[in-house]
Amino acid sequence: MGKTNVFYRVWAFYRDGFRSMTIGRTLWALILIKLFIMFAILKVFFFPNQFRGLSAEERSMTVIENLSRTGE
Repeated sequence: MGKTNVFYRVWAFYRDGFRSMTIGRTLWALILIKLFIMFAILKVFFFPNQFRGLSAEERSMTVIENLSRTGE
């Protein structure tokens, strides 16, 4: 893979851009912290696993019942 490869040029473009950032690094850190909070912490507290302990057949029946109940 030579240095004229399009993938290498794209990678070098982004690498050099991130290296020269000053305030952008702080903003990216805030974005990553926010994503971690949204997907890791909120999922645990607000979206419990309703299918824990159910077999595959029981899961499918639960989904079918909930979908058919939604249309009423």
